[in-house]
Amino acid sequence: MGNKRVMLPASEVDLTAVTYIPENIQAPHLTGFWLKLFVKFVEAPGVGSLIMNHLKNENKIDEKLKYTVIPEGPMFKPEFPPQEPEPAVVSLEEDVRPEDRVGLALKYLPEYDPASNWSGDSSAPFRYWKIRDYAYAYRSKFTTPSMVAERFISAIEEFNSKNPAAPLLISFDPDELRKQAAASTQRFEQGNPLSILDGTFMAIKDDIDCYPHPSKGATTWMHEVREVTKDAVSVSRLRSCGAILVGKANMHELGLGTTGNNANYGTTRNPHDPERYTGGSSSGPAAIVASGLCSAALGTDGGGSVRIPSSLCGVVGLKSTYGRTDMTGSLCDDGTVEIIGPIATTVEDTILVYAAILGPSPADRISLRPVRLETTKECSLPCVPNFPSRESSRSLESLRLGKYTEWFNDVFSTDISDKCENVLSQLSEKHGCKTVEIVIPELHEMRIAHIVSIGSESLCSLNPDCGDGRGARLTYDTRTNLAFFRSFTAADYVAAQRLRRRLMYFHMEIFKKVDIIVTPTTGMTAPRIPPTALKVGETDLQVSGNLMRFIITANLLGLPAVTVPVGYDKQGLPIGMQLIGRPWCEASILRLAAAIEETCAEPKKKPLQYYDILKGN
Repeated sequence: MGNKRVMLPASEVDLTAVTYIPENIQAPHLTGFWLKLFVKFVEAPGVGSLIMNHLKNENKIDEKLKYTVIPEGPMFKPEFPPQEPEPAVVSLEEDVRPEDRVGLALKYLPEYDPASNWSGDSSAPFRYWKIRDYAYAYRSKFTTPSMVAERFISAIEEFNSKNPAAPLLISFDPDELRKQAAASTQRFEQGNPLSILDGTFMAIKDDIDCYPHPSKGATTWMHEVREVTKDAVSVSRLRSCGAILVGKANMHELGLGTTGNNANYGTTRNPHDPERYTGGSSSGPAAIVASGLCSAALGTDGGGSVRIPSSLCGVVGLKSTYGRTDMTGSLCDDGTVEIIGPIATTVEDTILVYAAILGPSPADRISLRPVRLETTKECSLPCVPNFPSRESSRSLESLRLGKYTEWFNDVFSTDISDKCENVLSQLSEKHGCKTVEIVIPELHEMRIAHIVSIGSESLCSLNPDCGDGRGARLTYDTRTNLAFFRSFTAADYVAAQRLRRRLMYFHMEIFKKVDIIVTPTTGMTAPRIPPTALKVGETDLQVSGNLMRFIITANLLGLPAVTVPVGYDKQGLPIGMQLIGRPWCEASILRLAAAIEETCAEPKKKPLQYYDILKGN
């Protein structure tokens, strides 16, 4: 029996008395035979609940939920107070055609001359081709979407022949791809591309519908119980812009893991070091973008699943405000922590894809009602930065960046905190941004509230389909997670939502003093893949803890966050920096991310696994 704890109301907590306690996750690291044996025990009646209760006890979950009086009422979905309008932005109408939104976002990007890069010096530092480079090459008839498609198909066939298997795509149809590319080629020949995204190659994570491909969530059976008859809303918006959708990208099964391990189809490898994980759960989307095969991809992010792999693979990943994009047509369309978000090689390409997919579902539009303080107008419009305006650079100068130093420095290797610290110094020096020390209380409670929320919601949506022996066809690490989630009670879930309201209060108070919270994206760079984990999978919650340390805030509280690459550790592995914004303020974090990318980050290194499918070099 635990001792009762009573929390003070959030408004009465003395922040000067808050001490940072590094997390210490108590759980075994298991692969191979021992993981199989562990799953057998945790799924056994009686024994399983004893093991899970022990794990909950060791990690103080019952102490923080069951035996604690939390004075705040529950917040079952993120609820945001009115926000100040963002400076130097362009509003994008949610009800216009996606290609019109993309056209407007394009108009306000920084100036760029693709011609100078096309014929550029071959000894110049490595850089990824931008979406604007593809459009220029097509318009100038240097190449066609159909020619690029053939290079893409050759590269994927090479990938698919690897042993052990390490696929980027788990559903791929070369003929379907050729058909889309031929239609795009014809539009360019006729001089009427649908948008700047026409002929851009994009991958879709396997938990987002992309007709005619099945959505398996990287399981072996989800397509048997859930038929795909049309595109997810976000995918249909990309298709209407002319994007070429290459297929369904590999992922950590059902999104329930942070490494990208998948024993069903093979584990996608990190393009910077094939012996290491990509991060997850959007492993395929991040790797296919980092490899140069796609300009962008769509992922889902319920616990860092866009930002973790983007950071580990050295690309940009955006998690928008909860409710900003329509989740209809994804496997996780009924949770309270997930979004669909873009992964791309540059901030500007992230902005273009975001402009295409944004727009809430009708239900979210009614329930979330974003409000701006200035006008108190409901449903304030999504915005992107107006880069050419004089006000844009002035707005960077006035930015206040919140840094909780003890949390910021709680990383596996100081390479990470040093690189991110260096970026903050350069932002101050070059742009006049001011770093403000902040304190964020109850980070341990935040982690618990998040795992109980995402775990209970995942279990609720999976339970109906896990009968008839299908649950036993899931991977061993997924089954371990589901066994853990089954140990949560209805009371635990309500307590977690009480914590959500409390934590929202703390963060809204912080955002009265700062504009953006800055952290490393992950507490470690890409972890090694244990050879024994390839066949059976693995469970390693210490690695998950390191990867998720800075991630959870944006999911539990529904805040926008972006990861931008800033450099490499001593082993040459990418390091990402995360910017967490006020609700609905995607434009502010994207503007700062663009400034970091342009003036503060280290020069990019060409990944070991890289394909130039535009020029075919």
